Amino acid sequence: MKTVIFSFDTVEFAKALADETRQKIMALCCCEWVSVNDIVEKLDVAQPTVSHHLKILKNAGLVKSERKGKQVMYTINQQRLAQGCCQVAENFAPDQQIELRVVVPD
Repeated sequence: MKTVIFSFDTVEFAKALADETRQKIMALCCCEWVSVNDIVEKLDVAQPTVSHHLKILKNAGLVKSERKGKQVMYTINQQRLAQGCCQVAENFAPDQQIELRVVVPD
C-alpha cells in the first residue's frame, strides 16, 4: 500500500477552490488581467469581500498580481492551477498516468 503524504499546499489549494465566490473570481481572471473594481462590478460583491477572496487565492498561488498605476490587476496563475490539479489527482488516483503540459506564450 502506498503512503500518501498530503502537503499543506495541497490542502490550501483545495480550500482556495472550495468557495463559489472564489471560483467566480477565478473565472473572471482566467485569461485577462482584471482589477478589484472590475470584479466588484461584475459580481456585485462588496470590495472588502473581493479583496479577502483575492488574498486567499494569492496565498494559494492561484492568482498573480501586478500594479498598474493606482490599481492592482489580477490574473490566474495557470501554471500553479495546473500543478495543483495534478498534485491532487496524484494523491487520490496514484495509478493513473497524469501528464502536465504547460504552454508558454511567445
